[in-house]
Order: sequence, then C-alpha cells, then structure tokens
Amino acid sequence: MDIFLTSTVTVALAEIGDKTQLLSLLLAARFHNKIALILGILAATIINHGLSAWFGDWLSGNFAVEYLPWIVNISFIVVGLWLLIPDKDEEVSHKYDRYGAFLVALILFFIAEIGDKTQIATVLLGAQYQSVLWVTIGTTLGMLIANVPVIYAGKALLKRIPLNTVRAIAATVFVLLGVYGLVTIM
Repeated sequence: MDIFLTSTVTVALAEIGDKTQLLSLLLAARFHNKIALILGILAATIINHGLSAWFGDWLSGNFAVEYLPWIVNISFIVVGLWLLIPDKDEEVSHKYDRYGAFLVALILFFIAEIGDKTQIATVLLGAQYQSVLWVTIGTTLGMLIANVPVIYAGKALLKRIPLNTVRAIAATVFVLLGVYGLVTIM
C-alpha cells in the first residue's frame, strides 16, 4: 500500500502545472467528449508509466546494488528541484484531430510524457520499489487525479489554484523523499 500511495501522491503533485496538464486543458477546449479524453489519457499513461516502472525495476536489478539507493535518492532531490521550473506552454498540433478525442489524447499524452518529470519520477519509483504493477497503478491514478478536474473544470480551476505554491509543495515532497532516503542509507 505504501508503494501505491507514494506513487499516487508524488505524480499527482508533480503533474500540477505540468505540460500534460496544460495539454488536458487544450484538449478539453477542443473536444466535447470528455470521457474519450480521459480514456485516452488513461491508456497513454498506463503504457508510458508501465514501461517506465519496468525500466526502473530493470535498472534496480542491473545496477550495482550498493550505489542504487544513492542514485535513486539523489535523483528524487534533483526531480524536486526540477519541479520548481515551470513548463512552457507548447503549441499542440491539430493534424491528429480527425482521429477523435480518444486517439488524439492517447497519442499526444504518450508523446508529451516522454522525458517528462512524471515519467522520470515513475522510473525512480520503479527503481526504488521494484513493483511495476503498484507503481504503474499509483502513478496512473496520480495522473488522473491531476488531469480529470482540468478536463471538467478547466480554466476556472486553473485560475483558483496558485500553481507556484502547489509546485513548491510538490518539489518539497520530492526533496524530502530523497533526503529521507539518503538519511536511512547512511
């Protein structure tokens, strides 16, 4: 349960103000089928985060065991500091619109997650916990917790949430996880 909760909370916090959350807002403005958007995000996240958690698990089994806790915990601190840097609003291509809300969300979310903070966090969580299933389920839920309200409440919600405060809280959680991990291995 610890794996699931940690994965859910860290990704939900890391996702606030992230480019995929901005993508949710853009897609919600473009498509009326909110359920299809959510299912596209769900499918993209399961695939992307499943592969990421597996890669993290694989890394933990193939790296020198004595260095892995140091690498993972320092990486958590680095990701926490990275969260303090706001994402840029990228232009979203309209060339996929003809495929419908589900496929557009699936394709764009999968691409947007490659190399994203939440994907890196998922790799780290997979390496730390070596549980592909629970990390994937937790990070996917975290992604949905952060993006589904944006799809339904959109601009009104984003106007009320102080993104800098939430970003700082998310960064603090990541840094504290890293520091706690370093303290426990010393």
